[in-house]
Amino acid sequence: MRWLAGLLLACWLAVAGSALAADRSAVRQAAIRATPQGYVLDADIDIVLNHTLEDALSKGISLYFLVELELTRPRGWWWLDEDIAEPVRKLRIYYHLLLRRYVIETGYTTRTAETLPEALALLGRVNDWQVLERGALKTGRRYDARLRLRLDTTQLPKPLSIGGVPGDNWELATYWLEWSFDAPAAPAAPAAATPALP
Repeated sequence: MRWLAGLLLACWLAVAGSALAADRSAVRQAAIRATPQGYVLDADIDIVLNHTLEDALSKGISLYFLVELELTRPRGWWWLDEDIAEPVRKLRIYYHLLLRRYVIETGYTTRTAETLPEALALLGRVNDWQVLERGALKTGRRYDARLRLRLDTTQLPKPLSIGGVPGDNWELATYWLEWSFDAPAAPAAPAAATPALP
């Protein structure tokens, strides 16, 4: 029975360690601001990988993440909130075995990092993500937003995504960060250049 107790303790420690890693991943701050083209999101997300995900990266397995934003307009207790938008941004990180560097893909940008902490910092930095077109929000009106990041398990190799390896934890998701804001006025679009006279 002693070996069984040891096995149960090892399983509990593995699960607890993975849960701790997930709890330490968090959206630290986020804000929506107006630009001449529309509204963009800036955010800082701390990403902490558990042992399973770190090991997968070291073996060249790509990890895909989704940054999910939900925007609504409150309409009072007597009516449901109005859904404004639910944009999703796809991220990817993998370890290039030949270059011995981490590759981070965010939107149309690809960057590399030498160490995992540097790579995760780049992965969790969201800058100038356009989430709405110009005119989508009414200036000065109150809106609610919430943001999270989660591992896209549908992109994992099939034996992994269905939990084919006992004891592995292929889950990571932050809690939703929720905030309210008054829609800022959009800056004026830059004036078109006047063609030079011949």
